[in-house]
Amino acid sequence: MNTFDKREKGFEAKFAHDEALKFKATARRNKLLGLWAAELMGLSGDEAQEYAKSVVKADFEEPGDEDVFRKVRGDFDAKNIDQSDHQIRRNMDELMTTAVEQVERES
Repeated sequence: MNTFDKREKGFEAKFAHDEALKFKATARRNKLLGLWAAELMGLSGDEAQEYAKSVVKADFEEPGDEDVFRKVRGDFDAKNIDQSDHQIRRNMDELMTTAVEQVERES
């Protein structure tokens, strides 16, 4: 194996590692977002945990964050929860930072 092959394998391994961390951080962010939204909707305990799981599952509908946003936005609208689109998106960004920190600490 020459130096180029070793370097290529190193880049591939780093890419795979980074993608795995990104996936874990996004799932963690979605769970944290679900718990935040559940609290605003008056859910607690098992109900809050189940709602958080439903937010995580919503992320598998399409690439990107819009499916998660639409889920929370729709649930807030259905329950008459006063949160603007900006507030939801800002919280998603803040929770992503928190999730990345948590995942990095764990790995």
